[in-house]
Amino acid sequence: MTARPRLTPAMAGTRRAVRVLLREVFPEALEEMTKMPGCSGGTGYDVPADAPLVLVGLSGGADSLALAAATAFEAQRSGVRAGAVIVDHGLQDGSAEVAARAAEHARKLGLTPVSVIELAEIAGSDGPEANARAARYSAFESALGEAGADAILLAHTLDDQAETVLLGLTRGAGATSIAGMEPVSGVYLRPFLGIRREQTVAACADQGLEPWNDPHNLDPSYTRVRIRHVVLPLLEKEMGPGIAEALARTAEHLQADAEVLEAITDEVFDNTAMIAMPMMTSLDCSLAELPRAIRARVYHRAAVTTGIGPLASSHIQGIDELVMNWHGQVGIDVPGGSVVRENGILRFSV
Repeated sequence: MTARPRLTPAMAGTRRAVRVLLREVFPEALEEMTKMPGCSGGTGYDVPADAPLVLVGLSGGADSLALAAATAFEAQRSGVRAGAVIVDHGLQDGSAEVAARAAEHARKLGLTPVSVIELAEIAGSDGPEANARAARYSAFESALGEAGADAILLAHTLDDQAETVLLGLTRGAGATSIAGMEPVSGVYLRPFLGIRREQTVAACADQGLEPWNDPHNLDPSYTRVRIRHVVLPLLEKEMGPGIAEALARTAEHLQADAEVLEAITDEVFDNTAMIAMPMMTSLDCSLAELPRAIRARVYHRAAVTTGIGPLASSHIQGIDELVMNWHGQVGIDVPGGSVVRENGILRFSV
């Protein structure tokens, strides 16, 4: 019989992060667990077949492998079932073997069901990173439906969050982009946003798990790789330690602000938007009375509702000119459609 690994700080930290988020998102499952006869701390009983099911998005890298191990340990203790989904992008030689190895790790950890999704083609015009990401999330959506799962756990770490904030800053993006990733975003759960990458590497080593090292993570042709290996280390060197943590805190603060602004935007959009058909949305130009932060969010909402976009800051500025500085101009072109002003009404259409 193989001895269980000794609990280390890295293992404890990853498990705690998963436990806290699972019990926050699925409190009823935890309550049901405590009602089970003889239940003590979530062990010694079978989780009901109708308990919530979560899937770990597993690549085989250190972050997702540490997440898989922590979830396998904590799921039953939180009253939920846990499986895994592996997406084979097919972008590198040997990707099928990498996916198979990740699936083997998942099964040995006790996760079930375990599915491997092979992407036949990754298409799009947004660049390889964005296209692969869109294809991966589409595969996740399919896996959710096929397994009847309630959520996908993703292994984004504090380091990933810091990189996301920096990317948003370099692109001149708005507060929503700089706010980074949320721990809970619809069906996607990110328990590791407070965990450093070095902790996930240590957690894998402490449990005898051998992660796969993606060569793309060392390719300087990717902007995120340059931020990870050049920009952040330089900032740490010149400004002192704690830069990644500070950037992650910035994201948290902006997320709190965004929640309030989004609630206001919901109310404004419901009161001003007229959706005549799936591919046309109209807004009353009385929006001019509102702060720009709300107007911009309403424009984004109208674009998404219409099926156009994404809108860049230049598009938002152009739309806002139609509201705030209109002197007869008809409208502007935006990705996938147009926005025009007629009789005090903005019309977003494909």
